[in-house]
Amino acid sequence: MTLAVPPLTSLRLQEIPNLTYQSATDRFDASWAAPLSMLLGLGRSAGADFIEFFLERRNYISCLAEDDAITSISPSLSTGAGVRVFKGKADCYVSTNDVSFQGLKAALEKGLSIMGLLLPATSAYVPEVTLEMFRDYGSSKENWLANCTTMQVMGDVLLGANASVEKVAKHLQARQTSYFRDWQEVLVASSDGTFARDIRLTQSVAANVLCADGEHRSSTSQRLGNTSDPSFLTAWDYGTTAEELAESAGKMLYADYVESGTYPVIMANHFGGVIFHEACGHLLETTQIERGTTPFKDKKGEKIAHESLTAWDEGRSNESFGTIDMDDEGMPAQRTLLIENGVLKNFLSDRAGSVRTGHPRTGSGRRQNYTFSAASRMRNTFIDAGDHSLEDLFGSIDRGIYCKKMGGGSVGATGQFNFAVDEAYLVENGKITRPLKGATLIGEAVDIMQKISMCSQDLSLAPGFCGSVSGSVYVTVGQPHLKVDSITVGGR
Repeated sequence: MTLAVPPLTSLRLQEIPNLTYQSATDRFDASWAAPLSMLLGLGRSAGADFIEFFLERRNYISCLAEDDAITSISPSLSTGAGVRVFKGKADCYVSTNDVSFQGLKAALEKGLSIMGLLLPATSAYVPEVTLEMFRDYGSSKENWLANCTTMQVMGDVLLGANASVEKVAKHLQARQTSYFRDWQEVLVASSDGTFARDIRLTQSVAANVLCADGEHRSSTSQRLGNTSDPSFLTAWDYGTTAEELAESAGKMLYADYVESGTYPVIMANHFGGVIFHEACGHLLETTQIERGTTPFKDKKGEKIAHESLTAWDEGRSNESFGTIDMDDEGMPAQRTLLIENGVLKNFLSDRAGSVRTGHPRTGSGRRQNYTFSAASRMRNTFIDAGDHSLEDLFGSIDRGIYCKKMGGGSVGATGQFNFAVDEAYLVENGKITRPLKGATLIGEAVDIMQKISMCSQDLSLAPGFCGSVSGSVYVTVGQPHLKVDSITVGGR
């Protein structure tokens, strides 16, 4: 919904401390235009090149079930705001949990002082900043929070899932399920006229099992995530999840350990995309260009990957974990082509990244909450589907490894990585033969990107969490099944 902003006024600086506003206290709406436009004008009158206010209300809850008991319920409520002040290419960020006019004014003045900017004389006139017509992405989402799952239902579903796992898993030692719901309302107002609001609802459920038989051990997990569906948890088919976990844990329980070496590898779709996200995606964020830690800094328009590889980052996929209608700088979501047929096309840029590197903004300014300033961050990031069938991929391998489920890992500043494989299989003469465990994939993004020679048609996305300079944000990783011609595999 779009609403008109009230007419502008111009006041003497000495009159501003006495101002009072009737902004809504239970929501962020067009009534916030008056105080924010005045504060933005105040910042401009002090000589700031750009000022941005980010207001946030948050309602979060998580629930944990271990075996046959609910062991933790953790609610959290917060309200706060942050103000970012730019002068040239330099900026600073100040946050506060006081969203009154005086609280926001104090945060602004602190930011101005950090940047060495002073307010004009008290007799000077301060014109308000002209804000755009109110862009309200949240108007259709007002009932989301009220329609979410109750705590009683949360517990019932999680315990039901644990009971389902117990029925189908053999040699079960421990079972755990968890759920969280994160509701967020945000408002962005900036001195370039940006004035936009959004409501977000992010939910995730995870299940973990541990099996043991004598000296044999195996563990596996599965996570599902969603944006925008209040009934997500109750719609979860936890019986299918239980069966998939039981099958995976059972196969890995007695699996042989992989032998170290260099192999051709087929990486599964879905969460297999975590390696591209971690080892390459971060290197395409302008924060990495600013630090000088990406080998792709001056490679735009050049070939950085095999011609079979095309990759995207976007915020539009329906209900995916990284989907947003606008970023945390008020820019509408969009699709960003990162790599096309191996050629680097774009970087991911927020406002600060654009100012400092010259790369255009891509709707990628994201932050964990109001205590962080926004930075260039991924949303739904994936390698696109290719033209090959699974039979093509497996048939091209005489002896290699199929990495069906990826685990955790670590990534160096310039793309060196090692990732554990939770579920792997030996591939011989184009066929999957026996399960393997203990595999770790080791490599560098600049090298591995050139070796992804085949992509199948079965693109699938998976939820994840990404930590960086602006905190932890919800993201999607993904890819089709793909073949890496050779990669170092650590094992025994």
